[in-house]
Amino acid sequence: MATIPPICDFGWKAPAFRLGGTDGKIYSLDDIRGPKGTLIMFICNHCPYVMAILDRILRDGEALQAAGIGVAAISSNDAEAYPEDGFINMVRLAKEKAFPFPYLCDDTQEVARAYGAVCTPDFFGFNAEDALQYRGRLDASGKQAGPTDARRELYEAMLQVAETGQGPREQVASMGCSIKWKDA
Repeated sequence: MATIPPICDFGWKAPAFRLGGTDGKIYSLDDIRGPKGTLIMFICNHCPYVMAILDRILRDGEALQAAGIGVAAISSNDAEAYPEDGFINMVRLAKEKAFPFPYLCDDTQEVARAYGAVCTPDFFGFNAEDALQYRGRLDASGKQAGPTDARRELYEAMLQVAETGQGPREQVASMGCSIKWKDA
């Protein structure tokens, strides 16, 4: 069953983190932050919602970086229960798809909890002051990719954030598979 995150809590501050990337480097929020904002995406390797739009995520992430938005993707799923989401498979996917931004492993799930991530994909778009301005979807896609001419909601919203510091007040929530939490 699909999970839907809550609406955007405008102004909520991005929590700091330090996570290892598929490129072998350690990244903090300070390393990711762009001069005009930051996009943190919670994704994984196996979710059909993510796989349906992965090429669009990569396209828009690269374009947003060119516009001054820092971008990173984070996988927080329980890799023991879901081995496809394990670090080795993250490295494989990042290389195979030539990720243009860091793909980070949150194996303790602390970062996902700090952000309140609930599904994959879950998008958190912050302005230059690390204040949340977008918590919507990439586009109208679901388990299958939407039309190739679908409105690029995330991309447009983050360009607005880069330009004005404010996200759109009307946002459609993302939808995806729930984060696969470790047993408590």
